[in-house]
Amino acid sequence: MENTLRVYHYGKKHANNEETPYGYTHMPKNMGRLRKGDVFMHYTGTIWRPPYEAESLLLEVTAGCTHHKCKFCTLYHDLPFKFRMSPLEDIESDLQEVQRATKGWSSVCIDRVFLTGANPFVLSYDKLTAIAERIYKYLPSVKSIGSFARITDVTPKADEELARLRALGYDGLTIGIETGDDEALGFMNKGYTSADIIEQCQRLDAAGIHYSFFYLVSISGAGRGETGAKLTADVCNQIHPTLIGANMLTIYPDSELYAEIQRGNWQEESELEKYREVRTLVENLRIPTIFAAMGASNAYQFRGQLPEDREKLLGFLDEIIENVSEEELQRYRKSVHHL
Repeated sequence: MENTLRVYHYGKKHANNEETPYGYTHMPKNMGRLRKGDVFMHYTGTIWRPPYEAESLLLEVTAGCTHHKCKFCTLYHDLPFKFRMSPLEDIESDLQEVQRATKGWSSVCIDRVFLTGANPFVLSYDKLTAIAERIYKYLPSVKSIGSFARITDVTPKADEELARLRALGYDGLTIGIETGDDEALGFMNKGYTSADIIEQCQRLDAAGIHYSFFYLVSISGAGRGETGAKLTADVCNQIHPTLIGANMLTIYPDSELYAEIQRGNWQEESELEKYREVRTLVENLRIPTIFAAMGASNAYQFRGQLPEDREKLLGFLDEIIENVSEEELQRYRKSVHHL
């Protein structure tokens, strides 16, 4: 069997932190120099994207998060507002700029757009349709459109609207479900339950919209990580995520969760507990999916296909658990000053 398990170097951040314009890792030599009077695309605050969207065009259509209540999250604290949609004229202006900048390119074809913001899929069917129409007007080579989404973004959309959005090219959503542990979902103020995850993702499955999950290791707290992993596997085994990406919880002083810890209301897992939790999740998943740890929160980054690579993934995790000290992993966690 071909070895498809990919392991990345300890302590290295993903290329996520080395973005080039438009999300491409390599730009054509004939792109040209910046000139006085050039217009720049509208980006607000820190722009977040999944590691696997590195080659997608990053188009801002929203900024901030409609929920903005998760106790662990500090990603949008640099914004002076909770959430806003970009004016359609700004979106159109950005697309026009990309069209001008890429005119004459022969080596690169933009075939995917990733809409930025915490959850652009919250926008109504009509607004998402208007955005898609403008994307295809200026970039006819685009074949698919992705974004971050919350489970609650799917709920208000009718089944027929989801099917039409898929026909418009919306595919490959990234959903931060974090866990299938209802106790943890409630404590962290996620705003939905494990039953909601199953129901809404089954609707995405029916519409043909593919999706990937972010799983937040340690969200269930000290002593409950492996329980949370088993509950999450139970949820995922009823639906069809293309990829499950594990991210290690990294707690910052400006988070509400940090305050809960100071009040004695919650305790974080040790770093080795986190890896035992990840091992339990891999061991209990029974669906075909990619399992990966790719972001900067992971001291060790890896990727494998389930079920084919299960034993390789478990063996790799066992190597960490048995041979890497808690102190070494703690040093890495403390070095992650910003995700």
